[in-house]
Amino acid sequence: MTVPHRFHAALDHLVVAAATLADGIDHVATVMGATPVPGGKHATMGTHNALLRLGGETYLEIIAIDPDAPKPPWPRWFGLDDIALQADLTERPRLVGWVACTNDIEAAAAASPLPLGAIHPMQRGDYRWRITIPDNGVRPGKGLVPMLIQWDVPTHPAERLPKSSVTLAQLAGTHPEPAPLRAALAALGLEGTIAISYDRELRIAAMLRTPRGIVTL
Repeated sequence: MTVPHRFHAALDHLVVAAATLADGIDHVATVMGATPVPGGKHATMGTHNALLRLGGETYLEIIAIDPDAPKPPWPRWFGLDDIALQADLTERPRLVGWVACTNDIEAAAAASPLPLGAIHPMQRGDYRWRITIPDNGVRPGKGLVPMLIQWDVPTHPAERLPKSSVTLAQLAGTHPEPAPLRAALAALGLEGTIAISYDRELRIAAMLRTPRGIVTL
């Protein structure tokens, strides 16, 4: 018998890392035919971002290290301090993971058999949210399992973004040991959000419908 979840979780946003924010904005605008808008700075993490609405309450976030911000005394989120990732980003921006929103972040984080990290309160302007961040900065499941976010504001940030003609068609990935990742997704009620199959190499990809056809990140 399936035990109902005590919380709700759903895709909130995709995360694309870039060597610089300008690189990320230019890459997305070029391949998708839609230009992200500036977001803001994350002083706690020494990063800044730009955003593109994907329809409803979902969006794409481009994130990069903020060169004007001091380096935080802890690892930056989404693995941005990883030397290998930064080397890859000099070639092109890359999809590095995703974030799922929930109405009860404590219950959702506790339900995951894969540790998602401590829950951190964040604020920028009139936005307030809580998010799970692993202490070592490593993405859960190398980006295939989401970080969790709970927006503590009445209006979802995506609703303030300009509408775009870009929408998510599919989110998928491969992993040499997919079973624990699938178990974590099932515990969060997100097993239908991303398809994870076996492969010796780890990959994550998002297929998006854009004005220039189907684009894969």
